[in-house]
Amino acid sequence: MTHKAQIYTESRAAVAGGTTSFMEMPNTKPPALTRELPEQKYATASRDSLANYSFFMGTSNDNLDEVLRTDPANVCGIKIFMGSSTGNMLVDDRRTLDNLFSRSHMLIATHCEDEQTIKDQLAVHLARYGEDIPFAAHPVIRDELACYRSSSMAIELARQHNTRLHILHISTARELDLFDATKPLSEKKITSEVCVHHLHFSADDYPRLGSLIKCNPAIKYPSDRQALWDGLLADRLDIIATDHAPHTWEEKQQKYMQAPSGLPLVQHALVMMLQRGSQGEDFTGKTG
Repeated sequence: MTHKAQIYTESRAAVAGGTTSFMEMPNTKPPALTRELPEQKYATASRDSLANYSFFMGTSNDNLDEVLRTDPANVCGIKIFMGSSTGNMLVDDRRTLDNLFSRSHMLIATHCEDEQTIKDQLAVHLARYGEDIPFAAHPVIRDELACYRSSSMAIELARQHNTRLHILHISTARELDLFDATKPLSEKKITSEVCVHHLHFSADDYPRLGSLIKCNPAIKYPSDRQALWDGLLADRLDIIATDHAPHTWEEKQQKYMQAPSGLPLVQHALVMMLQRGSQGEDFTGKTG
């Protein structure tokens, strides 16, 4: 999808914004489901990238053997889409998940949203609105329950198999109780992250910004945003991330079902956090 971005352009944006390293996800075209495809990315990055880089190995319901043959020295981890996002890489087969969590010796990073919950909510909204689903419905369709069901399953699997798990882009208050705030980061086998857009925006912004803040997991409600700040400061959330996903302006101007999910954030994440600090707040919303 180089009409949107390339390793050169996005690494340039990263460095311009103060980000010196990136780990790229496998939901490209074609998806990185074979060992050869990340190798091609590394070859491109060695020539074009202005930042430090690594690449995730992708998973599907039917590439388990290929994943298990991946050399941990060659990738930063395994990415599992436990809910469908951008690209066709959903892993919803419980046996596949059990095998990945029990047999992999690499870090597993998960996108956690329960697919059936999303499908059920989407069907309700399609019946009600047809093709004119309002973007404000996004956090209802991809709601707190969809996130919690999937995150709690990932943690259950990780604890059962003693797997090194990182859950990506936590977006709800309810999920925070799944994570341990008592251990230092170096001792945690299960870690989590929050993205800058989930800290910055809320559902109150959909009427103004619409598709421009459509992302997966969805940006949720003001109470979730505040809980994420609190969780970050309490060490329940371990990493601040971008989930950088560039799209063209024309693509983003489409109706709900066609407009792709994702925000281009790698150049802006550090600035957004510095701006919050410069506003005289202590990151909890209290003036200090």
